[in-house]
Amino acid sequence: MEQLLAYKAYVVGIAFLGLFYFERHFPAVLAPWKPVRWVRNLSVAFINFLLGPLMVLPLSAYAAAHGLGFRPNWWSMAFDLIIMDAWIYGWHRLNHVLPLLWRFHEVHHLDEALDTTTGLRFHFGEVVLSAVARAVLIWFLAIPLVTIAVFETLIVLAALFQHSNLKLPAKFEIMLSKLVVTPRLHWVHHHALREDTDSNYATIFSVWDMLFNSRSRNPRREDMVIGVEGMNDLPLGKLIMAPLRLNH
Repeated sequence: MEQLLAYKAYVVGIAFLGLFYFERHFPAVLAPWKPVRWVRNLSVAFINFLLGPLMVLPLSAYAAAHGLGFRPNWWSMAFDLIIMDAWIYGWHRLNHVLPLLWRFHEVHHLDEALDTTTGLRFHFGEVVLSAVARAVLIWFLAIPLVTIAVFETLIVLAALFQHSNLKLPAKFEIMLSKLVVTPRLHWVHHHALREDTDSNYATIFSVWDMLFNSRSRNPRREDMVIGVEGMNDLPLGKLIMAPLRLNH
């Protein structure tokens, strides 16, 4: 498990650096460089990096070790990954419906531009709540910890990719989007128009939005305003405290 977690760190680190480099040289949408924004996003990510070994991993490990094990003998890792991705789709959608969950998830959407750093910008409160929600499924199916580590790696890679400002050949991306979530699809999810924000919830496999009628009909446009309708992004301190705002 220690080796697997080390591999996860290497893979995610390489993917982040690669996407961060290529989206600067081959951007889908021209945007000014804003190091202050990158620092803010990565600072939020660093808090989660510290919390992972302290809260998220132990919670998942406990759920896996004490699970009910309602899974057939023929059940494989592939089925676990598909079920977990469907579960995350439902959880993501719930984050847009329940006001308490949206308070935390809104921190991610307040970013006024999209690039690889946005894929790591999640409030630590949302990370903990997501870990609890995922632990329910892990406990019910007794999903092995190795599978959880693989899924976590895929989730982070998907988040980095779909939030990136990387320009892909149009025909290739359209074809790819039939299987997995691409930047073209997820860009619409970050449109400041709430109608679009409340769509395109899938994380890895794009099929869930088609199955549950949550795919936006609007295509990505370069002039789409990114962020939360009627709100501006916040400095780091206020961003961390944003879920506690009384006038939310």
